Amino acid sequence: MFRQMPRQIPECATLTIEQEGLIRPMARKLKTYQTSLGFFDLTIAAPSMKAALEAWGAHSNLFHQGAAKESRDPDIIAATMAKPGVVLRRPVGSDRAFGEHAELPTNLGGGGSTKAARKSKGPKAKKPTTRPVDEAAERKAALACEQEQKRRDVERAREEAARQKERERRQEAVDKAQAALDKAEQNHAKWSAAIQAEVEALEKRSQTEEARWDKEKERLQAAVRRARG
Repeated sequence: MFRQMPRQIPECATLTIEQEGLIRPMARKLKTYQTSLGFFDLTIAAPSMKAALEAWGAHSNLFHQGAAKESRDPDIIAATMAKPGVVLRRPVGSDRAFGEHAELPTNLGGGGSTKAARKSKGPKAKKPTTRPVDEAAERKAALACEQEQKRRDVERAREEAARQKERERRQEAVDKAQAALDKAEQNHAKWSAAIQAEVEALEKRSQTEEARWDKEKERLQAAVRRARG
């Protein structure tokens, strides 16, 4: 009997059962996660830590390492929920607003000043404030996250297809060059064998001629001696 495999549900979705009994994906609630990578602080509204790590391009679990966390800052949460699934950034160690694009930090040369800046901003940090939960906005943000994740998946698939096409093109060029080399080597071996055969034939003719000449020379020298009496 043919067994139908279950359809894969997107990372940003969970399941809901409608009145008709149909099971459909429903957008999951998003959370805001934050980390620092390189010269930037990064944040994103994602349905899970795994999704956040994937969007950041992290190759290890930054949450287990203590390098990433769920943000409670209402301003950061509002910024990420406005663009769910999109990685926002700001210069590392700064208190600027997060955005899709950010300039490099201006204090790259002084480690001490960076630490001082981080310490000095501690007391000025805003205390988290509670905001009313807007379920409609959360659903809209979650759906936007799902769409963003699908867009990233399509983009990855397109990039992988392009890389595969490039690998095939290079392999085709390598195969063509290798075939030309193999053919040239075969021709070289053929002509070398023919030349070697000609050399051996000439050597044999030379030896035959030397033997004939030795006999002819001996006969003529004997005639000269007889003529001299």
